Amino acid sequence: MTRIVTELVLTPFDEAALYRAFVAAVPATSGAVVSFTGRMRGADAEGAALERLVLEHHPERTAESLRELAERTAAHCPVDLLQVIHRAGAVAPGEAIVWVAAAAAHRRAAFDAVDQLMDRLKTEAVLWKREEGPRGRRWIEPCAGDHSDRARWED
Repeated sequence: MTRIVTELVLTPFDEAALYRAFVAAVPATSGAVVSFTGRMRGADAEGAALERLVLEHHPERTAESLRELAERTAAHCPVDLLQVIHRAGAVAPGEAIVWVAAAAAHRRAAFDAVDQLMDRLKTEAVLWKREEGPRGRRWIEPCAGDHSDRARWED
């Protein structure tokens, strides 16, 4: 049975500390650990500078969606431990937005779990994203490539 840990946070997190804690919790049956950190870029898709990314959320529903997406991923990938930490609120360029890690008996399952969960988070998490910069504010949605990536993991 997969142990799933999800957390929605409003302040910056230390991904090195998360990694150390994750590895310390990995069961002896796991021979592979894979992690991914998504960071806020300092420029938008057209290359214009950004000052912040604001992730609007509904505290209960957003947290529930993180858990549901992790559970759906674990149902498809034989992992022992799966974790997602996701920011909400204002995020500055260079700060981590999301951290996902998986531990499994073998590398392919761990890689697939992290990849699949990121694709699900990008397209299905209950979050509303707004970029802010000198050109103003702009709501952003998942692009066609995000949906194409997600389609690889159809239920």
